[in-house]
Amino acid sequence: MARILVSDPIAAEGIEILKQAGQVDVKTGMPKEDLIACIGEYDALAVRSETKVTADVLEAAKNLKIIGRAGVGVDNIDVPTATQKGVIVVNSPEGNTIAAAELTMALLLSLSRNIPQACSSVRSGEWKRSKFVGTEVYKKTLGVVGLGKIGREVAKRAQAFGMTVVAYDPFLTAESAKKMGVEIVKLNDLLKMSDYITLHLPLNKDTRHLISTKELAMMKDGARVINVARGGVVDEAALAAAIEAGKIAGAAIDVYEQEPTPPENPLLKLDKTVTTPHLGASTAEAQINVAIDIAEQIVDVLNGKPARSAVNMPAMSSEALAQVEPYLALAERMGTLLTQTTDSAITCLEITYCGDLAEMETGPITRAALVGLLRPILSESVNFVNAPLQAEQRGIQVVESRSTSSGDYTSLISIDAQTEDGTRQISGALFGKKDIRIVSIDGYRIDVAPVGTMLVAPHIDKPGIIGQVGTLLGNRRINIAGMHVGRQSVGKRAIMALNVDDIIPADVMAEIVGIDGIESAKQVQF
Repeated sequence: MARILVSDPIAAEGIEILKQAGQVDVKTGMPKEDLIACIGEYDALAVRSETKVTADVLEAAKNLKIIGRAGVGVDNIDVPTATQKGVIVVNSPEGNTIAAAELTMALLLSLSRNIPQACSSVRSGEWKRSKFVGTEVYKKTLGVVGLGKIGREVAKRAQAFGMTVVAYDPFLTAESAKKMGVEIVKLNDLLKMSDYITLHLPLNKDTRHLISTKELAMMKDGARVINVARGGVVDEAALAAAIEAGKIAGAAIDVYEQEPTPPENPLLKLDKTVTTPHLGASTAEAQINVAIDIAEQIVDVLNGKPARSAVNMPAMSSEALAQVEPYLALAERMGTLLTQTTDSAITCLEITYCGDLAEMETGPITRAALVGLLRPILSESVNFVNAPLQAEQRGIQVVESRSTSSGDYTSLISIDAQTEDGTRQISGALFGKKDIRIVSIDGYRIDVAPVGTMLVAPHIDKPGIIGQVGTLLGNRRINIAGMHVGRQSVGKRAIMALNVDDIIPADVMAEIVGIDGIESAKQVQF
């Protein structure tokens, strides 16, 4: 039975789902040394932002298969080390989208109308209406830095308030933005033209202090900044200095470089700032949504299914995943067949997706092929997470290509492997919804199911060879479950692929290789 550790508070609805996969232990607020001491017992870990899953924690996590982050940001998790260890890291990129977008608008309006300051004034017995004259957002320009899921929801709401929305997002085409009524501009241009600037992007080496002294100086006099993304995207000291100097009219900040943020943070001392304690996902609905989302993904992974929102694997929608899922087993077994029938090192793997597959998201299929290729030959764990890294470390170049032509098949996967001795080729197809088949080996057309144990033997096409192999296996009471022979032409080279019910002993394999006309014989175990 799988064991799952929940080390930060998550909604009860998520806990109930996790119980479908095994024993769930809820241990929140653990010191790091206690986490290190116990993490080796667990197959899965569910966290929010409090638990820091550092390299030393991962070193101790000998059985860990998946970390689920109930939220979007994963900067509290050492993702590169998790990837190296083959641990899937998943988050919930959509569970708190609406909550974060609504908080952004709440902060934007609070900043414009001085709502927190006015509230505090009234509560203290004052009635100073003239002190809190605000600014309308109508017909103002909002610059959205990062037009992902949250940024898009913010843009929609801002447009409803009559704002003009421009955005900076290097990964989004101008055409896609135009459909949302948003103009894509360069970052410097956005800074210069926006009355309000809101940030919705992850924290990484490229985005740390994306907004600092230089960028603040480019902004309009009287611009306002909202950060509901990640602490560290904004240089807090530089922002405070710009507000104090009168360059920036105010800021609304929900996330900080250090959390909890210390009392000496200069932003906390300014009347023109609105500050909240990282409330982006803090709605009852969002907490339930993210807990359910990561719990379902943890259960899926522990049951051998792919995750839909892994940050160290290609992300896929549930619809796209349903399309490619049947091909995962096929690709993995093609990789297994390839590596167990190849004698020399593979230097390059070209995977061609033909027919309908050429239009699909094939990243997970490529990873499945690499898992099948590497798992039989490596002592360390190989899975969908670390397979590309393992291949790279072994000097295997991986190339994907696509073709609309698939011959007699609706979809076809073809793998060409460059080895020190030449080129190997295997093709596979899906018959119906789940019937996976190998349809070609090194150019020889066959039709064989990659299951159980298979004997693959290139040979000269002449009478008696197949009979001799059958006799040898029959004499050792090894049943042939399926057989197919592909050949170039009569009397030329051919290949036989036999499905057998038992592992063929080494001495029988030696006898098969000794048959006149047999070029080689390999036993493949799927």
